[in-house]
Amino acid sequence: MSLTLTAMSNSAVTEDQRSGSGPTPQPSRGPYISVITNRTTNLFIRGAMLFSVGVFLALVLNLLQVQRNVTLFPPDVISSIFSSAWWVPPSCGTASAMIGLLYPRIDSFLGEPHKFKREWSSVMRCVAVFVGINHASAKVDFANNVQLSLTLAALSIGLWWTFDRSRSGFALGVGIALLATLATQLLVYNGVFQYTSPDFLYIRSWLPCIFFAGVITMGNIGRQLALYEYKFIQEKTHQD
Repeated sequence: MSLTLTAMSNSAVTEDQRSGSGPTPQPSRGPYISVITNRTTNLFIRGAMLFSVGVFLALVLNLLQVQRNVTLFPPDVISSIFSSAWWVPPSCGTASAMIGLLYPRIDSFLGEPHKFKREWSSVMRCVAVFVGINHASAKVDFANNVQLSLTLAALSIGLWWTFDRSRSGFALGVGIALLATLATQLLVYNGVFQYTSPDFLYIRSWLPCIFFAGVITMGNIGRQLALYEYKFIQEKTHQD
């Protein structure tokens, strides 16, 4: 009798496995996949990377401006080999992180994913052009400030057209450049630092062009990081 019941139960299990009606085991998400697919964690990682890029560019480009006597800081605030006030790198890093995180967020909000030249080689060329524009503002001699400002404006718009071409990118670039220019005016007015030969209230007239190019550059880096993160998460999720 027991042998008969055992045979019947085994045949029932076999039929369930063949018909697929039995419970199918679900793959468990390992702790590594759970960490890298966490939105907060990824946001923090992208922000940290953007902050680091902003700090590095601020140190290099501010050194160039100080060496050419374009910007002047009080002697007591220069405390590093980069000839920069202590607050400049973290301020630029924070602004870079905010801009880099804002650009893909705006793209998602508008439902217009940015697909123009989405590869790292294009982003690196954009950074190189941005550094070149800063180099031109400090080292290239022009007949007057108006000619310099018009040239840098054309180069900055050319940078946007070459590496961005989105209306949201242009609007954000103009808006943030105006806010940054206003903040710089206030800093100079309060004696935090100064520009040699100011021709636009307390600053140089080409400064908004530099800010605009910087916003476009950090926006491109932020978009590429967001795209890379999305692809990476998709691959790891499928592998799991």
